[in-house]
Amino acid sequence: PSTRKTKLKENRIMKNSNSKVLYLAQAAMIAAIYVVLTVLGASLAFGEVQIRFAEALTILPAFTPAAIPGLFIGCLLGNILGGAIVPDIIFGSLATLIGAFFTWQLRNKSKYLAPVPPIVANIIVVPFVLKYGYQVPLPIPFMMLTVGVGEVISAGVLGLIVYGALNKYKGIIFKKAL
Repeated sequence: PSTRKTKLKENRIMKNSNSKVLYLAQAAMIAAIYVVLTVLGASLAFGEVQIRFAEALTILPAFTPAAIPGLFIGCLLGNILGGAIVPDIIFGSLATLIGAFFTWQLRNKSKYLAPVPPIVANIIVVPFVLKYGYQVPLPIPFMMLTVGVGEVISAGVLGLIVYGALNKYKGIIFKKAL
């Protein structure tokens, strides 16, 4: 016979299990959307001037921690499917991971700070990948500027539009995961 204590323990285990499933589902959906947006916008997503529409999703760690692995895996797969070279796949994805982590850290601050970490991470990392991986003959400071402009458009402007659209429904869309 089940005791009240046993039932409470079973409920806790079930809730914990459900929250792990929700976390994985959110991460997988974010990764899938990132890949689709990267592949569909590939003509603009790679090169010295990058306007990667998927980077608008880097605002999502402000809503859920599941966005951190989701964005990393999405960027990794998007870079692979986009034909990127190995250093770009590795370091570009790590830049997205770092940006996502620090966006999560800033989640309770101003919404205008949320896109800053992915912008900064990409400004620092991507020009070096372009210079030493793709042998782009432009100066690194110039590529920092061009990548930065693309990131401000993608992660900043488009990201804040996404934030505005989702913030009204965050309790419904981003139920508590972990």
